[in-house]
Amino acid sequence: MPRILDGVAIAAAINQEVAEEVRALTKLGIRPGLAAVLVGNVAASEIYVRSKVQSCGELGIFSELIKPPETVTTEEMLKLVTSLNARDDLDGILIQLPLPAHVDTKALLDAVSPAKDVDGFHPINGGRLLAGRPTLAPCTPAGIIEILKRSEIPISGQHAVVVGRSDIVGKPAAMLLLHQNATVTICHSKTRDLGAITRQADILVAAIGRAGFITPEMVKPGATIIDVGMNRITDPAEFARFFAGEAKREATFAKRGSTIVGDVHPEAFKVAGAYTPVPGGVGKLTIAMLMANTVRAARMRRGI
Repeated sequence: MPRILDGVAIAAAINQEVAEEVRALTKLGIRPGLAAVLVGNVAASEIYVRSKVQSCGELGIFSELIKPPETVTTEEMLKLVTSLNARDDLDGILIQLPLPAHVDTKALLDAVSPAKDVDGFHPINGGRLLAGRPTLAPCTPAGIIEILKRSEIPISGQHAVVVGRSDIVGKPAAMLLLHQNATVTICHSKTRDLGAITRQADILVAAIGRAGFITPEMVKPGATIIDVGMNRITDPAEFARFFAGEAKREATFAKRGSTIVGDVHPEAFKVAGAYTPVPGGVGKLTIAMLMANTVRAARMRRGI
């Protein structure tokens, strides 16, 4: 029976540690602070940012939600980021993506001070990560490492295969695994005979953004699967392809009209030795690692 890696429990443990760090910093007269910038009225983004702000409040981190209008220009956003960079009460700046098409996302992310880049997206932090230097690592990849370590899954000497090469998850996850002494292979949409490579993986990270893409025959028996995908399914035929015969899930789908599936087909988990569920796996770690990064930024900025 494969082991389920409980992201909810691991996130709770990290949050407890962060809260203790915040209390210790508060005794020194330091309260970590995070600014969350949310442009426009995208429902999914609003829910996600609200969760981040709520987590700040629960852990004792100061937070400020800034909501520019949908019509905001790149120039106006750059001025906003400059002002946030200058504020000493803010240790982290989070710009919720995606931004409206007319806003230059790369210019904006590059404008965030690397010292306050709690998402770990700035090229300078990317370079530090590549070089193995202390930095603010992207939250989801950092969460993957925490799941593996806290679940006592061996990393050193293991063959880790990362399916997906995004700057946000795939590439930094590969670097973090490499720094933990794994042998790392990165695969993507142009990889030939993908299944032959994924079947070699002791640790398989699926971060390609395609529902149920990793099928059972692509998994090495006993492997650890880290499923990063969060894909919303609304088509009944597609739902049946993944969850036919699951009465409880079928009832929920009939009521809500949608469900979430990862990048790994549910049947593939049966081949694994351990896996992260969707939901309840990697996603829960992302916000926890954002909180951890905010406290880390507060300490690094002050040389603590």
